[in-house]
Amino acid sequence: MNGICWILNQLPINIKLGEFKRGRSPLFTLKGRRAGIDKIGVGWDNNTCANKTGRQPHLKKVLFCWSGGKDSALALHEIQENNNYQVVSLLTTITEDYDRISMHGVRRLLVEQQAQSLDIPLHKVFIPRSCSNEEYGAKMSQALNKFKQDSVETVAFGDIFLEEVRKYREGNLAKLNMKGIFPLWGRNSAELVRSFVALGFKAVVSCIDTKVLDKKFLGRQLDKDFIAELPPDIDPSGENGEFHSFVYDGPIFKEKIGYKRGESVLRDSFYFCDLIPTGH
Repeated sequence: MNGICWILNQLPINIKLGEFKRGRSPLFTLKGRRAGIDKIGVGWDNNTCANKTGRQPHLKKVLFCWSGGKDSALALHEIQENNNYQVVSLLTTITEDYDRISMHGVRRLLVEQQAQSLDIPLHKVFIPRSCSNEEYGAKMSQALNKFKQDSVETVAFGDIFLEEVRKYREGNLAKLNMKGIFPLWGRNSAELVRSFVALGFKAVVSCIDTKVLDKKFLGRQLDKDFIAELPPDIDPSGENGEFHSFVYDGPIFKEKIGYKRGESVLRDSFYFCDLIPTGH
């Protein structure tokens, strides 16, 4: 896909992974939360959920950029725990040639089943495999303007520490007079993925970058063993694009999403594990 993916939890095409140093970011080396960063990140409105009269405040409508992976799931969990926001819809782009989410390689049907289990509407933007930046931008602006007409001015992302990516997202949203929130921002990568597992989330690794990870990690459950076996120079949350995942169960879901493992496919340097819906 040639379009600039500034909306989803994936890197825009003009921000290459190579521009970021792989491995441990400055935040990854922290033992605990960085001073001045609360548990749900920078730029996150964590005001108390009740005013002085004891009444619930007006909930701010949020459009959530959903990739189907662990960071999306954990960020959505944080938002739902915050009680200041109402997630009115998930937003995802589907490469129509493959009928899958780009980078994660997950089938559209599985993402639809996630949304159904979350009981949150899913807005899908279909793009061609060879999508120009202009076409992509036009499609995304059209989708965002639709939500803005319904008084949605806030968009949530699952980014953790890539400054250039955050600035890029915020810059594009500002053109539409919208703003972004980042519930996981500034958190320690290792702590995040351990928290993901401890909360009871279940995920399978759907894609790996073979430049940095062995094929043996593909199709694995994202659990304590997976985390422990990662090479020391790999970010535990895969924030640099080392791996991507599909979340099929956890505290935010009403029902488990059924799947079975299919064949593995190599495209460029990325190995994708086909996840086939089973319906239960």
